[in-house]
Amino acid sequence: MRVKEIRDRLHEIVFEADTPLGKLFDVVLLVLILFSILIVSLESVSSIREAYGNWFLAIEWALTFLFTLEYFLRIWLVDKPSGYIFSFFGIVDLLSVIPTYLTLFAINTTPLIVFRSLRLIRVFRIFKLWRYLGEGEQMRKALYASRAKITVFITVVLTVALIVGTLMYLIEGPQHGFTSIPRGVYWSIVTMTTVGYGDIAPSTEIGQSLAAFLMILGYGIIAVPTGIVTLEYSRASKPSTQVCKSCSKEGHDEDAKYCKYCGAML
Repeated sequence: MRVKEIRDRLHEIVFEADTPLGKLFDVVLLVLILFSILIVSLESVSSIREAYGNWFLAIEWALTFLFTLEYFLRIWLVDKPSGYIFSFFGIVDLLSVIPTYLTLFAINTTPLIVFRSLRLIRVFRIFKLWRYLGEGEQMRKALYASRAKITVFITVVLTVALIVGTLMYLIEGPQHGFTSIPRGVYWSIVTMTTVGYGDIAPSTEIGQSLAAFLMILGYGIIAVPTGIVTLEYSRASKPSTQVCKSCSKEGHDEDAKYCKYCGAML
């Protein structure tokens, strides 16, 4: 088998999920990602780290080695490596392995604190779940299509919060905690979103009536953005898992034969 045929076959397995081997690769990768996140979580517990620190270190380097191989394999499989390297997932893949290697260059114990915080970047490997679920592109399209409606909705909510916050400042006054209009707006936002911290509360009957109205309004407001996004989400077409070898872009239609971004054959 020629090298080009091998690369094409491996590209189909690594970057796509239309074949059994491609799905198996994604499942194995997903398990490794979840296992890596579990190790990071357990390692943050001091008692567990003291008891199993050496094991965590060995597992960490083994996983880093596997993810490094995967990273360079993806670079080798695409026609234009820069397209993958500077893509979102390419940067995430690189950031997921760099922190472990950085610990090799520590001269004293002080930089280890910085390296320890950088190692938390490994958590971003979970973004690869988008490849496995195959729904990220639909959600992105739905949010983008809803941007105008969502903007209008947020503007209305902020306007209501401003009006009610101003009224509460006039009704309750500083003696009841509403020391300024921004403070009143803060209370109205917290109340309208049904969070209700309780650090500020109206004491007059008029203020309590206005608060009750705002609370009920908050429950109705919650359903609005959900309905907007759901409607657009139902209209969005389901993309295939094909990835262009030339530009490393995803999100093509299921029947697409050419990349809609650069025109290369899929």
